[in-house]
Amino acid sequence: MKNRFLSLIFLAVSIMSFAQESNSQIQKLYQHYTAIKNALVQDDVAKAASAAKLFLKVASTVDFKVLSEDNINKLRKDAGAIAEASHLTTQRNYFFNLSDNMALIAEHFKISSSPIYIQYCPMAKGQWLSNEQEIKNPYYGSSMMTCGTLKAEISK
Repeated sequence: MKNRFLSLIFLAVSIMSFAQESNSQIQKLYQHYTAIKNALVQDDVAKAASAAKLFLKVASTVDFKVLSEDNINKLRKDAGAIAEASHLTTQRNYFFNLSDNMALIAEHFKISSSPIYIQYCPMAKGQWLSNEQEIKNPYYGSSMMTCGTLKAEISK
């Protein structure tokens, strides 16, 4: 009985440790995602590419038990295209899918201790995640900085 109890405690601690590690990986992905978003807001191709490379680095460490291989590959495909692109238009086109997939992740994981805002641009027909309620549009950057609406708030 004592061994069984100790085994259950060990299992609970292992699960909690795995959950914390999983959230840590996902939170790092989100941090690099927001760096990509902020670079696109600033119309900065080089910063967006650099942030996307860091996103890729973290994505390669995410355990398939946390996110499926298919989901990770989708994230890596879009981030990889952003990292390799030399034009803002191309980076922004791949940011659509990256944002859609990150929004799904944000709905299922605690990726921030603060609220996350899902914002939407009706002109671009695209959404993105933000730490702030204030609209700063990554699809149009300086040309239409405030175009968009608050679509949802995720508080976990």
